Amino acid sequence: MNQTFCPLCYATHPKTFHAGEKRIYLHCPKCDLVFVPSRFFVTKEEEKAKYDNHRNTPENRGYCNFLNRLIQPLEKELSIGAKGLDFGSGPGPTLSVLMERKGYEMEIYDPFYAPDRSVFEKRYDFITATEVIEHLHHPAEELQRLYETLYPGGILGIMTAFRPQKELFGEWYYKRDLTHIRFFSPRTFRWIADFLKAKLTIPQSGVVLLKKPKSP
Repeated sequence: MNQTFCPLCYATHPKTFHAGEKRIYLHCPKCDLVFVPSRFFVTKEEEKAKYDNHRNTPENRGYCNFLNRLIQPLEKELSIGAKGLDFGSGPGPTLSVLMERKGYEMEIYDPFYAPDRSVFEKRYDFITATEVIEHLHHPAEELQRLYETLYPGGILGIMTAFRPQKELFGEWYYKRDLTHIRFFSPRTFRWIADFLKAKLTIPQSGVVLLKKPKSP
């Protein structure tokens, strides 16, 4: 069945954006999300097999440097001892280890490798999602749940490659990973910030902070 609505803002009648990799990409004019319709999704088994090949560990200096693009601006907003959740921690949790070494208290969640959903019954000062949201089948529901799990004044930190303009999309490496099904732009994150009533900061390309207002 064709997907006739946006999985983020639920607007109807998305437009064809690109075709390639034996799938199509649709564009939502309302929130600027580009997405792959569900009929082109890989299976859960194929998805996990892809993640099993990841070699991201705290000993991988290059990967740690990559994560520091989020950690450094995030730390400026945190108090020592703040409690965080790394959402989508993967087969080799790394960001949580780096944050624990800095004195923060961490929980992890991953639907394949750390599937204990009781973590969502707690509250956090910050939540991180690095290279995660491009995989989400239901991004609106997941982002809202994460945001609601934050304390007032808490921060949701996200890393994902920003989508290029249409004329460059065909050659973009990021879409070649068939587990990547959602593609975000700065405008998309402005829509998300308005939807969540969050303060948006973009420290650099592909790094996003969404801050929840403090209680009145």
